[in-house]
Amino acid sequence: MTTTGKKTGGLNRRGFLKASAATAGAAAGSGMLGAPMIWAQNIKDVELNQVGPSYSVIADICEQASADLGFRIVPQTADSTQLMAKVVNQPETIDIADLEFWAMQKVWRSGQLQPVEIAKIAKWGEMTPLMREGKNFDGSDLSRQGTMPFEVMYTGGPGDTEFAAGATDHATTMPTIYNADTVGIRPDLIGRPIETWAELFNEEFRGRTALVNIPQIGIMDAAMALESMGELTYGDKGNMSREEIDHTINRLIELKKAGQFRAFWSTFDESVNLMAGGEVVIQSMWSPAVTAVKARGTECVYQGLKEGYRGWGLGMGLMGHLEGIKLDAAYEYLNWYLSGWQGAFIARQGYYSSVPSTAQQQLTANEWGYWYEGQAATEDILDPYGAVMDKAGAVRDGGSFETRMGNVACWNTVMDEERYMVQRWNEFISA
Repeated sequence: MTTTGKKTGGLNRRGFLKASAATAGAAAGSGMLGAPMIWAQNIKDVELNQVGPSYSVIADICEQASADLGFRIVPQTADSTQLMAKVVNQPETIDIADLEFWAMQKVWRSGQLQPVEIAKIAKWGEMTPLMREGKNFDGSDLSRQGTMPFEVMYTGGPGDTEFAAGATDHATTMPTIYNADTVGIRPDLIGRPIETWAELFNEEFRGRTALVNIPQIGIMDAAMALESMGELTYGDKGNMSREEIDHTINRLIELKKAGQFRAFWSTFDESVNLMAGGEVVIQSMWSPAVTAVKARGTECVYQGLKEGYRGWGLGMGLMGHLEGIKLDAAYEYLNWYLSGWQGAFIARQGYYSSVPSTAQQQLTANEWGYWYEGQAATEDILDPYGAVMDKAGAVRDGGSFETRMGNVACWNTVMDEERYMVQRWNEFISA
């Protein structure tokens, strides 16, 4: 496996066994002598099944963690809808669930997850306040349209199926990655500046636009566009009324019948191919997809827009059946996840780590400047697999970490009228 030849790190096997031996010494006076050594001998037989979206559960990350920790992380990809169903109905098939924060509204109350003990997460205090406190970089509150991560972050403790209003000693999940989403564009085919979400529905691009076919996300992209066009001011784009849903879907159907859309993509690869092939020039897009298009040598921009971004994030949840050595191993993996290697890997595809400081230690000064600080690259920028995705002199689309994440207009969410919204979205797709 290659990681672009940059810094490596994390807890290696020697350090892991050394820590186990230290634990054994500490246990000598407690009548537990031998237990940690048995744990160290048996750890190689542990397997943890990690299930989540393909942009989060990445085989390369699992392989590196397995090599460093001495037990096996088995990746399995499932989109958020599939994952939520598995958490509720097949919990025994998952050990660690990579859940979007909005999904917690649907699965936490099932009681199938156990809370994360914050005292066991070494870097919790170093997490960005965006995740840990629900605060912006200047201490102000974040946008509360949609589901802000902090709102579903904390719980009272084991057995509590509700969310706490403020910080507690237990978390529903451990925050891992997040980003500020916008549209991808082909500037070489458009030939002029793009500054507003309204451009997504501009007649100029009729037949050359695309939306993501995930109802909870696609309708919010549409709402950002319609609001910027001046058609409707939403009370909360993340929790629309039936009237707002109807207006949005009715307009989407009109636009579809007028030929505005080339496609409605559901997978990462579909979005990449649509953009790389020039079939679309502006569309809903994810940061790694833009990275993949650039790595093919095709000009593509993740365009910052004046109305702001749509924010999202994921956390790692521990399934309720985990106990004993497997639960101990799961906590080792969660701590490894925040130690820097994973944070650097996902930075190279455009995502942010919940603990940026450890990611910085694993990135070159050039990479950190480009991905986090909005500085011009001093040499070529490589993707996680070593391919050139931006040239020296380039600046990340949208600027710095604080500029991008500080301008989130709404967060991915589950609406109170979700069933009705999905029904109407399906009418739009089939119209």
